[in-house]
Amino acid sequence: MPVRPRRAPADLAVLLAAALALTLFLVRERQIAGAAGFPLDDSWIHLHFARNLASGAGFSYNPGVPVAGSTAPVWTLLLAAGAVVAGPSLALVKVLGVLATIAAGMLTGRAACAWGASPLVGAGAGVALVATGALTWGALSGMEVSLAAALVAGALLAHARERAWAAAALASLAALARPEAILLVPALALGGPLGLRRLAIYVAVPVVLLAPFVAFCYATVGTPLPATAAAKIEGGLVGWLAGVSEPARVTFVERPAAFLAEWARWLAVTHWLMPIALVPALAVAARRHGRALALPALTLLAHPLAMALLAPYRGPAFQEGRYSMHLLPLAMVVLAAAVPAARARVGAAVVAVYLVLAVPALVPAATRYAWGVQNMNAMQVHLGRWLDRELPPKSRVAVNDIGAIAYFSRREIIDLMGLVTPAIIPYRRDGEAGVVRYLAETCPDHVVIFPAWFPALSARHDLLEPWYRVRLERNEVAGADEMVVYRVKRCAV
Repeated sequence: MPVRPRRAPADLAVLLAAALALTLFLVRERQIAGAAGFPLDDSWIHLHFARNLASGAGFSYNPGVPVAGSTAPVWTLLLAAGAVVAGPSLALVKVLGVLATIAAGMLTGRAACAWGASPLVGAGAGVALVATGALTWGALSGMEVSLAAALVAGALLAHARERAWAAAALASLAALARPEAILLVPALALGGPLGLRRLAIYVAVPVVLLAPFVAFCYATVGTPLPATAAAKIEGGLVGWLAGVSEPARVTFVERPAAFLAEWARWLAVTHWLMPIALVPALAVAARRHGRALALPALTLLAHPLAMALLAPYRGPAFQEGRYSMHLLPLAMVVLAAAVPAARARVGAAVVAVYLVLAVPALVPAATRYAWGVQNMNAMQVHLGRWLDRELPPKSRVAVNDIGAIAYFSRREIIDLMGLVTPAIIPYRRDGEAGVVRYLAETCPDHVVIFPAWFPALSARHDLLEPWYRVRLERNEVAGADEMVVYRVKRCAV
C-alpha cells in the first residue's frame, strides 16, 4: 500500500527549491538582460492573444479576425482569465508560470508516493523537478510548459489512485497545453483494467475536451490542427497528408534516429544521470507495477519517435526542450518508484546524490535563459516599441516574428510564417517566391524580417526600402543576428 505522507514538509521543500532556482535565474536575468522579459518571442504571442480575449476581441490576433493560432489554447485561455482580473502584463504571465511549476512539483511528489515511493523519495522527486533548469526556465518563460507538466503530474496521480475520469480529463487538458502529451491518453487507458467502461471514459473525455478546439481549427484554418502546427510541420505522417513529400528513409530511419539521440542528449543536459537511470528504472516499474505504470512510462521512449514519425518540426531539445519538458514529471515518478521504499537510508542517499548533482546544470541554464531575455528585449521588443512610435495607427505590417512586435506596436499583422495568417500557408509551399506573391496580393505598408531568412525578398530594392535595423552582438535565441524594417515602395511582383 502506498504511503500517504504528511504533505506540509514535502510541499515546503518544493517551495524552497523552486525559490532558490528562480532566484538564480532572476539574478542572471538582471545581470545579463538588465530588465525582465521573456526568452522567446512566442511568449508574447500568447499574451497578445490573451489581451485580445480579455478585451472582448475574441480568440484573434488581429482583433475581429478569429484564428486558431495557438498550440496551447488552455494556457492562452488561462492568461486571458488572469488578464481579465489583473490586466495583461509580463508580471501576470510569470506569476502564473511560477504557480504552475510549483503545482507540478507538489503533484509530482504526491504521484511518486502514490506509485510506491517513500515519503522522503517522493518529496525528492518534487524537489528534483522544480530544481531542473528546464522547469525553472518554463516558470519564467511565458510559455505553456509548466502548466502542461502540472497537468501530466496530476494525471499520473489520478491514474495511481484509479480515478479514470480525472486521469483522462487531466491528460486531455495536458494535450491542449502541449499537443505531444496526447500520447499519455492511450497509455493511461491501457494501463488499467481493460473493459468497455474504461474504454468509453478514455474515448469520451478526450473527445468532449478536444472537439471544440478541433472545430475552431477547422472553422478558422481549414484543418484539424491550429495554424501554428500546420505552418511548421516539415514531414512525417501529418506532413504527408498535407502534401509534404520526403524520402522514406528520412521519415522512417534518419529522423527517428536523430530525434531519439537528441532526446537522450537533452535528458543528459537536464541531469546527466537521467538517461542512464531511466532504462533500469523502467524495468523496475514494469516489474513492480505491471502495465499500470510501465505503459505510461514507455511514453518516455515513444515521445521522440512519435515526434519524428507523426508531425516533425524541430527535435525534442528545441528551445530548452519546450516540446518535451511536460514529460519530466513522468520521468521523476518512474525514477522515484524504482528506489526501494523499505530502505530509508538508501532512499535518503539516492535523493541527496541526485539533488547535489543537479545543481551544476542550473547555472548554465540560467545563463541561457538570461541571454534569451536579452535577445528578445534588444530586438523584437525594441522593434515593437519603435514601430508603435513611428507608424500610423492603421499601418499593416508583414513580419516573420509576430510576438513582441504585434504586442507592443498594436498594428495589424500579416504573418509571413503562417502562424496567425493561415492564408499564406499554400503560398509558402513555393518557398520565398510564394511569399513574395502573397505580399504583392496583400500589399502591407511595411515589412519587418530577418534578411537571412528572405535573401531574395530583401534584395528586391525595387519593392522594399530599408528604413531601420537592429543587430544583436551576441545572438543566442533569435532566428538571425539582424532584423530590418522596410518601407514597401510598391506591391507588384
